[in-house]
Amino acid sequence: MFVDSHAHLFFKDYESDLGDVVKRAADAGVQFIVNPGTDLATSRESISLAEQFEMMYACVGFHPHDAAKADSVSLNEIERLSEHPKVVGIGEIGLDYHYDYSPREKQREIFALQIEIAQRRNLPIVIHSREAEADTLAIVEEKLRQQPSWRQGKRKGVFHCFPGDVEMAEKVIGWGFNISIPGPVTFPVKPQKPNSMADVVSRIPIQHIMLETDSPYLTPVPNRGKRNEPSNIPLIARKISELSGRSIEEVGVATTNASCNLFGINIH
Repeated sequence: MFVDSHAHLFFKDYESDLGDVVKRAADAGVQFIVNPGTDLATSRESISLAEQFEMMYACVGFHPHDAAKADSVSLNEIERLSEHPKVVGIGEIGLDYHYDYSPREKQREIFALQIEIAQRRNLPIVIHSREAEADTLAIVEEKLRQQPSWRQGKRKGVFHCFPGDVEMAEKVIGWGFNISIPGPVTFPVKPQKPNSMADVVSRIPIQHIMLETDSPYLTPVPNRGKRNEPSNIPLIARKISELSGRSIEEVGVATTNASCNLFGINIH
């Protein structure tokens, strides 16, 4: 039993065969799929998918690429959408200094405002951070200090496609976050470029790790180069099993519990 904690099945990549994609996921043992929105339109589409498929849940929010589109009206709508019963978090939110599709100052502003939405709604957040770890951590730490009662006794969110090293993983886990691991953990290690994700997986407690595909991106080996989809989750689990010295069954149970506990999804 597995959970794909982060996919984007509302993308046009799945327009022609979404039903088959969902069936393959179920056949592969994926019990739940969480689709985080990237802007207002895709947040609505994520909710629509969650209404259409029992195994799907939605998150709503503005991705840093789309932060420039966000204003007070659209953020108010994100907060309203978060009241839907199948919305389980605010995301995908954060900072991306690799592409800088939105001005950095705007990214920081919208990230902070969306954390405040999550705090008002007592929902977890799904964080995107690329080449922006220092600012991401600073904003999260400030918001935690401002609202210490947020999700007391529960995990506060997840650092998706975890971008950091063991030290960063230990820090955010200590703050009450999980980390999620996608397909690149399966990529071959190059001597000149160690796979820090593999190092993190081998040293971090399994109960704080979640699985994700980030479909349609980041397809794991041996399917690299093809469109990604949730049915590839067992390939990621198998690699984590190998790296951590645990059985794939143990990885499945622990990562499923981590995802379901974070998002408040009941395991049948």
